[in-house]
Amino acid sequence: MAIGLVVGAERGWRDREGAPGSRTAGIRTYSLSALLGAVLGVISDEAASPVLLGVGFATFALVFTWFKAREAQHDQDFSVTGVVAALLVFALGALCVLGDLRAAAAAGVATVALLASRNFLHRALVRLTWIELRSALLLLAMTVVVLPLLPDRPIAPFASLNPREIWMFTVLSAAISYAGYIAVKISGPTKGVLIAAFGGALVSSTAVTVALARRAAGGESATTLAGGAALAGMVSILRVLAIVTVIGPTLLVQLAPGALAAAAVFGCFAWLLLRRGLMEAQPVPVGNPFDLAPLLIFAGLFALVSLLGGWLVPLAGAQGFIVTSGVVGLVDVDVAAMTAARLSGTTLDAAAATSAILLALAVNAVARVAYAAAIGPLAYSSWLAAATGAALAAGAGATVLAPH
Repeated sequence: MAIGLVVGAERGWRDREGAPGSRTAGIRTYSLSALLGAVLGVISDEAASPVLLGVGFATFALVFTWFKAREAQHDQDFSVTGVVAALLVFALGALCVLGDLRAAAAAGVATVALLASRNFLHRALVRLTWIELRSALLLLAMTVVVLPLLPDRPIAPFASLNPREIWMFTVLSAAISYAGYIAVKISGPTKGVLIAAFGGALVSSTAVTVALARRAAGGESATTLAGGAALAGMVSILRVLAIVTVIGPTLLVQLAPGALAAAAVFGCFAWLLLRRGLMEAQPVPVGNPFDLAPLLIFAGLFALVSLLGGWLVPLAGAQGFIVTSGVVGLVDVDVAAMTAARLSGTTLDAAAATSAILLALAVNAVARVAYAAAIGPLAYSSWLAAATGAALAAGAGATVLAPH
């Protein structure tokens, strides 16, 4: 009855201007429809005859549809939403007693939310462009169709290529790009880049840098997007510090001075570039959310770096862990940080673990500049290179000068 009550409340509120009795169904009818489904569900279960529930559902559907057809003819209304909602309420009432009560309740709330979102969804559909729809469908296909088909295990050569991991990173890059596109369209250029860069960098600063580079190549403000990439660099360093705090907190004494100094420089550049981009006040075209070709190129680059790491690790051995961390940092600094923090105090001393993490951070920062130069325009990559150079200098100076 509660499911029918909330659905009926939404339906009744939408038709609240009508006179009592002028509508086929309102708050009471929907509530009773859900109760009817539950009662028939119990009867069919007690009688061990599912046919009773099927006959009851068909009868209810015929009667409700007949009344609704008369109302639609009178109002010249061709919407079938009310009929579908009533059938769903009946079915959810039966599900409450025959299946999972929590699933039925969740479906009822989701139904009301969808019904109440009619105006918002219609406005969004009118504003939706073909490019946005195509990109959304492509992203869904990459995630739901392609990703589950890929093997989730290392394969030859060197047992270093994980197809699902590589494609997951590609999907992540596309998702960040699409989210940034939506954020810019809703919040404006500067705020949208800020939201996309900060949120995306919590997962992967490299993916953010690549996504912003593609947008800069499409004609958007290179200054503003470089500020977003600098912000992603700051968030990446803070994310690594958070990882080390959880896994190997004893490393923070040696790691924090250099890492925090570099993060502060990235933050200053982000503030200056985003502020400058806002002051330029140039109309920023919002281009294609993402193209598939650059994503495939980056996936190939990711696979190439993974192969390089798989080839170097056996050659380097345990003594070459620091060098190996630098190689891994070309694509993912989190893996290097987690591995070094976990091995600290066992197979690695604190100094070696700290050096491995700092090298991975530095290599990852330089790699982001290289990716930006390969994909984005010169204005974007040069600003990011300046921020990265200053951050590396500050981090190195703080590391050398800090007491050990």
